Amino acid sequence: MDWWRIVHVLSLIWLGAGLGATYPLILRAWATNDLKYRATLLIEAANNETRVLLPGAMASGITGFFWAVAAEYNFLRDAWLGVLTLLYILFYFVCLPLLGFGLRRARLAALIAQKKGEETEELRQVLEDRVPIVFGTILVLSVPLLSWLAVFKPF
Repeated sequence: MDWWRIVHVLSLIWLGAGLGATYPLILRAWATNDLKYRATLLIEAANNETRVLLPGAMASGITGFFWAVAAEYNFLRDAWLGVLTLLYILFYFVCLPLLGFGLRRARLAALIAQKKGEETEELRQVLEDRVPIVFGTILVLSVPLLSWLAVFKPF
């Protein structure tokens, strides 16, 4: 059980590193007016999302499941674990793919605009949409909620 706890904590650190490597770049990309800098930020954020954030989210879910099994928690008896699992599914199987979709769409629009050398209408629409900011914020805010459930086991 202690090995699963250690591996799970390491995967949570990996998840946090992925959020920390992706979300600030998204915020900076939306805050700047420099097209070349914006494109660079969006490309890097999309790369970090696929290289660090997605594997960290997968690892934290898998190791969390095995830790719960090793600790002999029961999804029906321990209501907090059921709620934690449902929230994990919502955040990382709904919000994370939507973040990735919006981020890749923004990256593509930024690359097209960068190649043309001017801000395109598609890039303006994508940046007004703010999908990566919204779902990135939801994911960042999910970490304290999920941590609170796992640590304090309120019900």
